[in-house]
Parts: sequence; C-alpha cells; structure tokens
Amino acid sequence: MILEKGTSAPDFELNATPDQKLKRSDFSGKNLILVFYPADWSPVCGDQVALYNEMLSIFHKYNADIVGISVDSSWCHDAFSSDRKLHYPLLADFNPKGEVSKAYGVYNEENGTSQRALFVIDPEGIIQWSYLSPDGINPGADGIIEALETLTKNQ
Repeated sequence: MILEKGTSAPDFELNATPDQKLKRSDFSGKNLILVFYPADWSPVCGDQVALYNEMLSIFHKYNADIVGISVDSSWCHDAFSSDRKLHYPLLADFNPKGEVSKAYGVYNEENGTSQRALFVIDPEGIIQWSYLSPDGINPGADGIIEALETLTKNQ
C-alpha cells in the first residue's frame, strides 16, 4: 500500500550514476518530488520524464528538486537520461531489486517493477502528497504543482 500524507519518508541511498549515490537526506531543507516509474524506454515513462524535465524551472520556484526511481540499472538510466537530455537524476532501485519501491509501497511483485507513483516530501522529510497512477497513464504534473502550492503556503 502506497505511503500517504503525514508519513515520514523512508531514507534511501541509490546509485545516480555507476559511481555516485544519492540519499533522500541529501535533499534536506528542500521539497523533494519522487517519481517512481516502471521502466526506462517505455513510451509512457519517456513522455512522463520528459514532461518533468520541461517543468524543472517551475519546480525550482517551489524550492523543489525531483528524482526519478525505477528498478533499471544505473547504466540503463545513464543511457536513457542522455537520450532524453534529462537534467535531473534517475536513481537505480536495482540491487536489492525494488527495495526502495517496496519501502514506499509501490513495488509491483507480479512483474518486478516499480509502479507509477508520485510523492511530494517536505524539507523535514514528511510526505505531503502521494499518488498512485495506472502504469499505462502519464499522471502529468498538475497534482505535483497543487501539492507544492499547498506546501509553500503552509511553510
């Protein structure tokens, strides 16, 4: 079951590149958008990550950083990110497979991938919004923006 508003966001340490790791706590003091998605190179995922890439300046106005997370390897993420010209990190929930996805309640045991889910986490590490989307549907950015607006008004 997906973690909901008011829950402390589990920390994690995942590869952003084959030789660099990022932790959730690296984003302390900022709002953090976590984007879990099933797989690099799938049509819906490609559209979704590209949309968020175009929205980076808007997210930054809300003091928010964004990271994508899937069970693909850091090598796969590197090629996908380069191909899509992404300017935010994709993290590899690769080994042990799906460990972070499981901690956030968004691992699909049937096919071994992350489900398509979004989280907005405040600077103190508390989930302020979460959303689970059907795998075949791009959830867009409206919910993220609404959550960031609400969060910014309350900070």
